Amino acid sequence: MSAILLVFGAGLLFSFLDTSAKYLVLSGMAAPFVSWMRFAVHVVLVLILFRSWNNPAMFKVGSLPRQILRGMFLFGSTIFNFAALRSLQLAETMSIYFFAPMVITALAGPLLGEWAGWRRWMAVIAGFVGVLVITRPGVGVFEIGHVYAICSTLCYCSYVIMTRHMAASETAESLIFYSALAPVVLMSPVVPYTASLPAEPFHWVILISLGFFGGFGHWLLIKAYRQATATALAPYPYLQMVWMIGLGYLVFGQLPDGWTLGGAAIIVASGLYIVHREHRLRLASRTAPNTENAELAKKL
Repeated sequence: MSAILLVFGAGLLFSFLDTSAKYLVLSGMAAPFVSWMRFAVHVVLVLILFRSWNNPAMFKVGSLPRQILRGMFLFGSTIFNFAALRSLQLAETMSIYFFAPMVITALAGPLLGEWAGWRRWMAVIAGFVGVLVITRPGVGVFEIGHVYAICSTLCYCSYVIMTRHMAASETAESLIFYSALAPVVLMSPVVPYTASLPAEPFHWVILISLGFFGGFGHWLLIKAYRQATATALAPYPYLQMVWMIGLGYLVFGQLPDGWTLGGAAIIVASGLYIVHREHRLRLASRTAPNTENAELAKKL
């Protein structure tokens, strides 16, 4: 129960993050600068939370180029998401973001050797149908915001796949630290050209709070996954949709239409089925009497 509550808290903080970012970009601030500030504050927060002065594992890296590339994928996910929020509702961007588990399932085969069976591929196709329901290309609904949201999802999927690949050779602390540090350092030269400083003190508070929402949100997730398995917690991040719909209405007076809700339901159902199927496959692999049966189980 404590792990579930931590996931709830993380989802609420991430919802505050997106809501605050949408508020700032709608007020005229540039998405690249808002994204950079989000990670700059995140770096400071991580240094404090992980007690960097007494934690050398935080700075140890096995491959610095991979750490940098992974950090840029996370930054790309953030900046595209913030750009999408300029024109899309919170619930729309979140619905498309929920398509990420299906994309990861599809890419894990060629990139990680984790090939999906036909049932999971059907779930991937169903999830893609859900995205089409939301975006409805060809009927005058598809716009640049949807392109940004899809690019954000693809960047996030690349970030997750790299995390899976690097988890065995990199410390958890370094993965969290360098994913925020890389975009801050690499994007610093262009910050003066994209910076649009807040005109009001309240906007400064919101801008600085972005790093706290993102940093504490990730920290809560880390604590949650230390207490429970990923499979046990898999359904609960989808409840973030509730926070996003509520905040979208309270702050911006927006409610998702039936197409968005229908597409989101398809995507969530597909994602939950993939989680369920992977759990069943892990159990089958553990109990398989030989390697041949274990490989057969993975193809089902």
